[in-house]
Amino acid sequence: MYPQDAMISLGFTNDKTPVGTHICQIFSDDDERGEALLKFLVSGLAAGERAACFSEKITEQTVRGFFADHGLSYENLSGNGAFSLSGTREVYFAENRFDPDRMLAVLTRYYQESLAMGFNGARVIGEMTPEVQQMPGGERLLEYESRVSLLLRTHPVTSVCQYDARAFDGATIMDILKVHPLMVVRGSVVRNPFFIPPEEFLA
Repeated sequence: MYPQDAMISLGFTNDKTPVGTHICQIFSDDDERGEALLKFLVSGLAAGERAACFSEKITEQTVRGFFADHGLSYENLSGNGAFSLSGTREVYFAENRFDPDRMLAVLTRYYQESLAMGFNGARVIGEMTPEVQQMPGGERLLEYESRVSLLLRTHPVTSVCQYDARAFDGATIMDILKVHPLMVVRGSVVRNPFFIPPEEFLA
């Protein structure tokens, strides 16, 4: 288990970040999204972390090949619980609705199970899809993201939230930035000047 003040690699930047960081990646290029996702996963797995990916845009075949290129076995990692790949809809929109309370429970359980299984830590990367805006409960997306920042203080799952700038309007992207303390800009992790602390945002 990592010490509380551990600094870790995200894999797709040269920066080290505190374990349990909540990061937003706004992308407008498919290669940028895919490269960040794969490097983030490999970096964590190589460091003895448990890693999960929620995406509709990456295939098992692509992940398997990338893992193999870095000396990792997709089958072994999936088989021993170190890695899981799930669709965005499957995870975020269970029962055709978006439920922040259920998702926060999923993250809490994932962290607790990861430590119980002997992993150094846990990391998750997930891409939110624009259909959340039409889903029952979708109006609570910003509440959810803000509450994630609170949860990670006690259950430090290093989390990268990917948003496609081509799929969400500018106003929504600005709102998304308000609930993430850090963001990725040109390959670097920077403090987000638009961030509103969760205590203030949720009030």
